[in-house]
Amino acid sequence: MNPEAGTNGTAVTEFILLGLVETEKLQSVVFVLFLFAYLVTVGGNLSILTAILMEPKLHTPMYFFLGNLSVLDVGCITVTVPAMLAHQLSHKRTISYDACLSQLFFFYILLGVDCFLLTAMAYDQFLAICRPLTYSTRMSQMVQWILVAVSWACSLTNALTHTIALTTLNFCGPNEVNHFYCDLPQLFQLSCSSTQLNELLLFAMGFLMAGAPVALIITSYIYVAAAVLQIRSVKGRKKAFFTCGSHLTVVCLFYGSGAFNYMRLGSEEASDKDKGVGVFNTVINPMLNPLIYSLRNPDVQSALWQVLVGKKLLT
Repeated sequence: MNPEAGTNGTAVTEFILLGLVETEKLQSVVFVLFLFAYLVTVGGNLSILTAILMEPKLHTPMYFFLGNLSVLDVGCITVTVPAMLAHQLSHKRTISYDACLSQLFFFYILLGVDCFLLTAMAYDQFLAICRPLTYSTRMSQMVQWILVAVSWACSLTNALTHTIALTTLNFCGPNEVNHFYCDLPQLFQLSCSSTQLNELLLFAMGFLMAGAPVALIITSYIYVAAAVLQIRSVKGRKKAFFTCGSHLTVVCLFYGSGAFNYMRLGSEEASDKDKGVGVFNTVINPMLNPLIYSLRNPDVQSALWQVLVGKKLLT
């Protein structure tokens, strides 16, 4: 973007991503680790998706949402990690203003859909355990697609709002982003104009995008817990708690790291900690999700075995 052509008076045409580490030896280690994590994450999530598509037993609402979640995990890590690896290979840490905004836009879309899909999965658990007689009607294939479509629409609105709001800020001074990808808290620190309204918008939209889903998830699991405790069979209770436990683990990891990152808009000192949270959001979470959902789940394990080996696993 030409500084003179910018309608918002932006003088900075590119940003410098400082990355995770500064020394060359550590950069080599980080490159290998992140490349490995990227390949494992993409391979793991695509394997889960393939298993869900191939195995008739997994053609249920729960695994429909899990398949969508796998696609989001691949997208989330692809938006950030390959660009970082390319910067390390080329020893060029700059990213253009437009590319930075594009990365931020797609990252926020994927995060937003993640929020709503996790809520849809909690709603699915609630219906399956607390309303089993009307489950097939309330969670029909049409309802599933509507929930996914609404998730994308709300996330698109959120991402567009933040991206457009960011273009109203002036960047005329330092252009070093203390992170390995473009994110709002770090970009706010570089603005020459007041970011008070942008921070208020981030907090308000964050409350709507994360606060409301968390409240719905908690409410759903209060009813689920009450229903499960009424099950007389110990085996039945364990199975129900384990099924819910996988989802709750992912919810806690996702929302915990997100809250730590976005509820602390502030100082440069915090940015170094935010790098670790960023790694958790973009790398660790997407890599762990396939493991969490397949651990001690015989149906998923059997389907995965068939995908990887070509034979059904005897369970």
